[in-house]
Amino acid sequence: MSQKLKIIPLGGINEVGKNLTVYEHGGDILLVDCGLSFPDEDMFGVDIVIPDFTYLEKHKNRVRALVITHGHEDHIGAVSFLLRSVNCPIYCTKLTAGLIKIKLEEAGLAHIADVRSVETGQVIQAGCMDVEFIHVNHSIAGAVALAIHTDLGPVIHTGDFKIDSTPVEGDMIDLARLGELGKRGVFALLSDSTNVERPGFAMSERTVGEALLNQFRGCDKRIVVTTFASNIHRIQQIINAAVETGRKVAITGRSMENILALSIDLECIDIPPGTIIELSQVKSLPKDKVCIITTGSQGEPMSALNRMAFGAHRQVDLGVGDRVIVSASPVPGNEKTVSRMIDELFKRGCEVIYKRLTEIHVSGHACQEELKIILALTKPKYFIPIHGEYRMMKAHAELAALTGIKYKNILIPELGRPIEITEKGIKLGAAVPSGRVLVDGIGPGEMGDVGGAVLHDRRHLATDGILLVVVTMEADGSTVVAGPDIITRGFAMSRDSDAILEELRRVATETLDGCIEKKYTDWVTIKQSLRGALSGYLNRRQKSKPLILPIIMEV
Repeated sequence: MSQKLKIIPLGGINEVGKNLTVYEHGGDILLVDCGLSFPDEDMFGVDIVIPDFTYLEKHKNRVRALVITHGHEDHIGAVSFLLRSVNCPIYCTKLTAGLIKIKLEEAGLAHIADVRSVETGQVIQAGCMDVEFIHVNHSIAGAVALAIHTDLGPVIHTGDFKIDSTPVEGDMIDLARLGELGKRGVFALLSDSTNVERPGFAMSERTVGEALLNQFRGCDKRIVVTTFASNIHRIQQIINAAVETGRKVAITGRSMENILALSIDLECIDIPPGTIIELSQVKSLPKDKVCIITTGSQGEPMSALNRMAFGAHRQVDLGVGDRVIVSASPVPGNEKTVSRMIDELFKRGCEVIYKRLTEIHVSGHACQEELKIILALTKPKYFIPIHGEYRMMKAHAELAALTGIKYKNILIPELGRPIEITEKGIKLGAAVPSGRVLVDGIGPGEMGDVGGAVLHDRRHLATDGILLVVVTMEADGSTVVAGPDIITRGFAMSRDSDAILEELRRVATETLDGCIEKKYTDWVTIKQSLRGALSGYLNRRQKSKPLILPIIMEV
């Protein structure tokens, strides 16, 4: 019998996104989720952020399975990157499996992936651990919690969840099974902390359907609705409202079209025949007979709704006579882009309905009372809050203590620090490699890791601009053949810019003369001399610090 369980969070800790949790027991490794997050505003040119897989690459021969709780990007978005170095079977419910397969096909990795669909209630084996899939409610179909059965007892990993007693489709969360596990004795609970700061209960998804129907009834305008493409239950309710009020539905946005097609194939959505029309048919119908469902709820620059807002969509021209419903809340960090898009929609004469005005969106994450219910049902010996900023996890830890869990058995995790649990106690171990990998380029087979030096240069360019000094020299460094020429971009100079450029040429010429006199022959030393002299002059002259890039052409 193995007497220790090691849990290593490689993502989803002190952040919202890029969830990845490693379970080590009896020499075997089980991975739970493998997601991405989106870059901060100062991560110039970065497309996505994924976890650091260094530790997993080192121990890839012990990885038995990757289990996915649901199909949101922050839980599946990095799967294709992981499989390039760590390949193992992937277990998830059917919609999640379909979404992962689409990503793997786009990345050209479908031929090496082993994606296996499971049903809720099913148990799979991952080395010495058995993993049970438990149905939960969330803002996407097919979400599950996990009961990881170990020699020490079951460990419950909730994933993202809420308690919805009136779900749009399927059953409510399987509280009975969680309670049964609690009676038998749950060794540890790892629970979602995203909404722990909100009191009460999260509202049912069904309430959104009622609010949406109210927006459709009596409306003589064309209706455009944007929501998360993965929220099949929300899309179902939009379609239901359109059908009830006699509207045809057009879909636009690549991710929306892909997920809707997948949902139809998997029978996750019910659409009456004749409801869906091509986007090209929209103009031929009266405005009060049309509903467009579109991507763009987060104001993404290339999304369909954002292009409509800025007049760049080839098929849809929004304006007076259009009602736009934004049925989503901005993800943290996207508030400005969403606000900018909404402003542009108003400028075009649209009527815009968003959450501040009416309840057309509800969260998919449990609030305080729901989190208490899970704690009370499972009665875990040890509690570890996950999925959230530090303040969220701290608040969740306090909530757990209120339900009777001993403080010594509660641990707030740290990224990359193994949590070592035995019957005798819980503690943090020595850190393993972890952190963020910044990806520039997300096409098939591509993965450009933007290191710290590259990001530093990009920030430097964005804030201070660039100055190029171009010179042509003899191969032995003895003579300047042409130049130096000074070229600037994004670099603010005082009004007398011509005089400054001339002074910069003079400083560069004097520096090159000095290098020739000292018989410098290597380009590195000459470039360093140019950079130092020009930087010193600009700092004295106008307190500016552009990125200085000397270019020496050899003849």
